[in-house]
Amino acid sequence: MNDAIIIGGGPGGSTSASLLAARGRSVLLLERERFPRFHIGESLLPYNWPIFEELGVLPALEAAGFPKKTGAQFHLGNGRKSLKLVFREGRFTEHPQTFQVERSLFDHILLKNAAARGAEVREGWQFQSFEQLGDRVRVMARDADGSSHTLEARFLIDASGRGNVTGNQEGLRVMHPNLKKIALFGHYTGVALDAGAKAGDTIIVRLADKWFWLIPISATKVSVGCVLDVAEFSAAKTPPEELFQRILGTSPVLRERMKDAQRVGEFHSTSDFSYHNSRLTGPRLLRVGDAAGFMDPIFSAGVFMSMFSGKLAAETVDACLRRPFGTSWRLARYERKTFSALRFYWEMVEQYYTKPFMELFLEPREKWSIPAAVNAALAGELTGRWAIRWRMKLFFLLVKIQARRPIVPRIRFD
Repeated sequence: MNDAIIIGGGPGGSTSASLLAARGRSVLLLERERFPRFHIGESLLPYNWPIFEELGVLPALEAAGFPKKTGAQFHLGNGRKSLKLVFREGRFTEHPQTFQVERSLFDHILLKNAAARGAEVREGWQFQSFEQLGDRVRVMARDADGSSHTLEARFLIDASGRGNVTGNQEGLRVMHPNLKKIALFGHYTGVALDAGAKAGDTIIVRLADKWFWLIPISATKVSVGCVLDVAEFSAAKTPPEELFQRILGTSPVLRERMKDAQRVGEFHSTSDFSYHNSRLTGPRLLRVGDAAGFMDPIFSAGVFMSMFSGKLAAETVDACLRRPFGTSWRLARYERKTFSALRFYWEMVEQYYTKPFMELFLEPREKWSIPAAVNAALAGELTGRWAIRWRMKLFFLLVKIQARRPIVPRIRFD
């Protein structure tokens, strides 16, 4: 019997598998697909960096030639206002850079690292169901040839992404009522980027009720996508790429960036429904990454949250195996910490879609070092330091005041 079975070989599952195997735990990782495989979510956060160091993958990521990300840009689609964040300029931000990645290559590096550290990785295995049996978990799965297997481990880590396999089995998925979005996206060459260090920036272009991302993922290739309401997409009755191009054409900022762009590879669309599970743990179960909750990707927190929770899950399981007494409170602590991080980013996402938030966000004032706190939060600072927490609470309060009585000038999206 293994110490842990992990469902899913994405960043969260690979992180948990690597860290547990490095601690001498027997780990079985089941991945439905065969790597490398296409995946969206290519922009990372600077606080991924210490996790890369702990995993020992920095040399491989450097060798892959991924662009370095040292900041992020936010533009109004009409070009009237913009904000260019530089992570090293934030007084609370401890990690100043990260990578922009092509996920097929990035995820494969992490999965191979898990195997190299001693985890048993089985690709092409399909999770079917699970059962909690007091001191262990039983998993039913089908191998690449279609044969069914019953597997047991002391703990189960669900890193199945938006497949959310254990959460769906238990009926725990809670949909966000207001964030029913769809993403339209593809990879392009010839996209106009800034010179120098800013060439690696994530670029966000905000329209009135939708937004675009531009993320450089190699020396020549840029991921470009649009996130809009599902209702608008359905009402348009237009092929996804045609609608994408039509919306893009309404913004002078986007037209200038994309005037020489050529798509490479397929054009994609995916539903972007934000949700969370009402519980993140069971007696022998932990959910990580998108299997805990998925949020709108505006602040590029997806991969970071997967690796953050994957690391925390590995530490929790290892501690429970070393000292079984206290398993319940350790699992409860994991759930509290993960929920706290999810709630923070959810509040940021919800606020982002309001006009008062954008007005304050694009007009930073140095009073009380609030912009520095926002900088750290967007870099992935989730330690809960009071110096950042009270400033973020004040920032959100100012957003509410801005909605009633302007503190900074109003903006227009037209």
